[in-house]
Amino acid sequence: MNLNIFLKKHLSFSKPLLLVLAALASCTQINQKVNQAKARVGEEKEWPVYGGNAQGNRYSGLDQINTQNVNRLQIAWTYHTGDNTGKGTEMQSQPIIKNGILYTASPKLKVLALDAATGALRWQFDPFKDKEPTLHANRGVVYWENGNDKRILFTAGAVLYALNADTGEPVTSFGKNGQVSLYEGLGRDVKGFYIVATTPGIVYQNLLILGSRVSENADAAPGFVRAYNIGTGEIAWVFRTIPQPGEFGHDTWPADAWESVGGANVWSGMSLDEKRGLVFLPTGSASFDFYGGNRPGQNLFANCILAIKAATGERVWHYQTVHHDIWDRDLPCQPNLVTVNHNGKKVDAVAQATKSGFIFLLDRETGKPLFPLEERPVPKSDLPGEVAWPTQPIPLKPAPFARQAFTEADITDISPEAHAHVAERFKQVRSGQPFIPPSKAGTVIFPGFDGGAEWGGNAFDPQSGVLYINSNEMPWILTMVDAKPKTSEKLSAGAQLYQQNCASCHGPDRLGDQHSYPSLVQIQDRLSRRDIELTVKNGRGRMPAFGHIPENNRQAIIDFIINPNIKSTNEQNQEKVIASKIPQLPYTHTGYHRFLDQQGYPAVKPPWGTLNAINLNTGEYLWQVPLGEFAELTKKGIPPTGTENYGGPIVTAGGLVFIGATKDEKFRAFDKKTGKILYETTLPAGGYATPSTYQVNGKQYIVISAGGAKMGTKAGDAIIAFALP
Repeated sequence: MNLNIFLKKHLSFSKPLLLVLAALASCTQINQKVNQAKARVGEEKEWPVYGGNAQGNRYSGLDQINTQNVNRLQIAWTYHTGDNTGKGTEMQSQPIIKNGILYTASPKLKVLALDAATGALRWQFDPFKDKEPTLHANRGVVYWENGNDKRILFTAGAVLYALNADTGEPVTSFGKNGQVSLYEGLGRDVKGFYIVATTPGIVYQNLLILGSRVSENADAAPGFVRAYNIGTGEIAWVFRTIPQPGEFGHDTWPADAWESVGGANVWSGMSLDEKRGLVFLPTGSASFDFYGGNRPGQNLFANCILAIKAATGERVWHYQTVHHDIWDRDLPCQPNLVTVNHNGKKVDAVAQATKSGFIFLLDRETGKPLFPLEERPVPKSDLPGEVAWPTQPIPLKPAPFARQAFTEADITDISPEAHAHVAERFKQVRSGQPFIPPSKAGTVIFPGFDGGAEWGGNAFDPQSGVLYINSNEMPWILTMVDAKPKTSEKLSAGAQLYQQNCASCHGPDRLGDQHSYPSLVQIQDRLSRRDIELTVKNGRGRMPAFGHIPENNRQAIIDFIINPNIKSTNEQNQEKVIASKIPQLPYTHTGYHRFLDQQGYPAVKPPWGTLNAINLNTGEYLWQVPLGEFAELTKKGIPPTGTENYGGPIVTAGGLVFIGATKDEKFRAFDKKTGKILYETTLPAGGYATPSTYQVNGKQYIVISAGGAKMGTKAGDAIIAFALP
């Protein structure tokens, strides 16, 4: 009740005194509103959460840097982590900023606390100081506070850590001396399997809700989502993405699939509607990525947008974006929680972008699509044992932000030589429509395994209702082969184990793809045997760990890699992998191969990378522009083509969209209304991360990790902050 009304109704005061009290009441109410406004402004000045806010919208209300002065931007400070080994370590972390301190992770997964105004180091924590490293991508850390208890939560390897945010020291009351094993709470023995968390979890009250990255082959752990008590490290609840008997969705799998099938994991981040108490989870595909003969059915909750009660882990609704995925169509990025004007009223919604180039816009409370979708028939599989799902859901609006099929008319035209080279290979593979199942003949995956949308996430401007999303348009060729090659020559144990565990990435000939997966030929000239052993056991970068494989088997693989012509000394001791843990599948694939011309450019007509602005109120495009360029092609008179890009955009009230991400190692600012480039600069290494923005001591900064090392570009270790002079 308003204090003025209360005083008049219940108390008898003289009129002068009543006026004084009324004035005091009004001042109190004004002060409360001022304090609330200050709190909101304080939040706007910081970047306290991965994605900018719990809704994952990568938006800032700061406007000191704007369309009129962004061309004056300059480097304010640079911090070098010292982790540039030149061996492919990447730095994908999006810094968070809280109370004037910037928190992030280095290429070697050290947690860093820097002065946000100067870049000076406050403290650092090395999780591998006294043990073997398990290096993998890290896209950020989590901040939590309760009074004077301030913590940083992050993962390195299969361990969740809690650190004192002021000192970097482990919080000993959390788990065991500040550590909790990620092997716990998965319902079956997965010790030694590859389990890490590349993207930070999200905080709801005193819970940390966390997803994971697991192997994408048959040796995958289940991708269950767990909530941890931040005070103690104990598991508060588990949501099983592969339902067990009696649970909703169990009938979309074989009855015993939950005992051995893995994946269906949340690796790309999640978003929180704190008011409704709902957390939104984007799940990946079930493993093995490209063959589902052992898991016939729709496979809930793989490839789903899930609304879960954050306090208890109970499912509220789900929407599956791909049924029975055999194309590696993981949901690749954090959902955006948006409010749109739809049919004359405001609607709270979830916007989920996909690798296929779709945006699913769903009502936040019900999961019902706001724009029309249809289930379209797709081709059957001719791979024996595979039963592809007969239809797939296709949003009719917004239109896809990436092309949906690679046809003969789409073959590159940057030169006659390039066209002829691609046209010859094109005749040998299956292409021309979406969702063509994997085959031994070779199937074109388009817009690619790493596109349209990727893990950098999307930016949403609440002022206009526009979503900004960067996209890749790169065709890849997927070729299936028998897991046990039909040959009259008896393969050595090392060769057999290599085919089962390694050939799908590095190829049966050990040549890799010369891009993401390196050649293993003459690897002993580049790495010591000890380094090879550690990499195989613990994983590194995109490579998962193989700690679950018995030691003698790992040694047999290493013997084969180093010298395939010499019989391994470990063969006589070869151990069999327990069949109940890992399904023995009839097929594997020859690796991840981009479809390129003879000079290494994409086989499809440009653009190869784009930045898109989509009005979610109407479902219409505001603009689409190429993102990135190859200078050598521009010099030949070819318009900017765009490049593959990794890392996402942010949008600000200053009218700007900031993004790195491109293979040309540039950092750019676009006019959010027109798509015009207003600022660009060359980074010391590729900015394959999503930037952040914040204000300290009255100055706005834009910061990005420049770690390079993707797409064959040089590695770096710099965290760079930009500001106006």
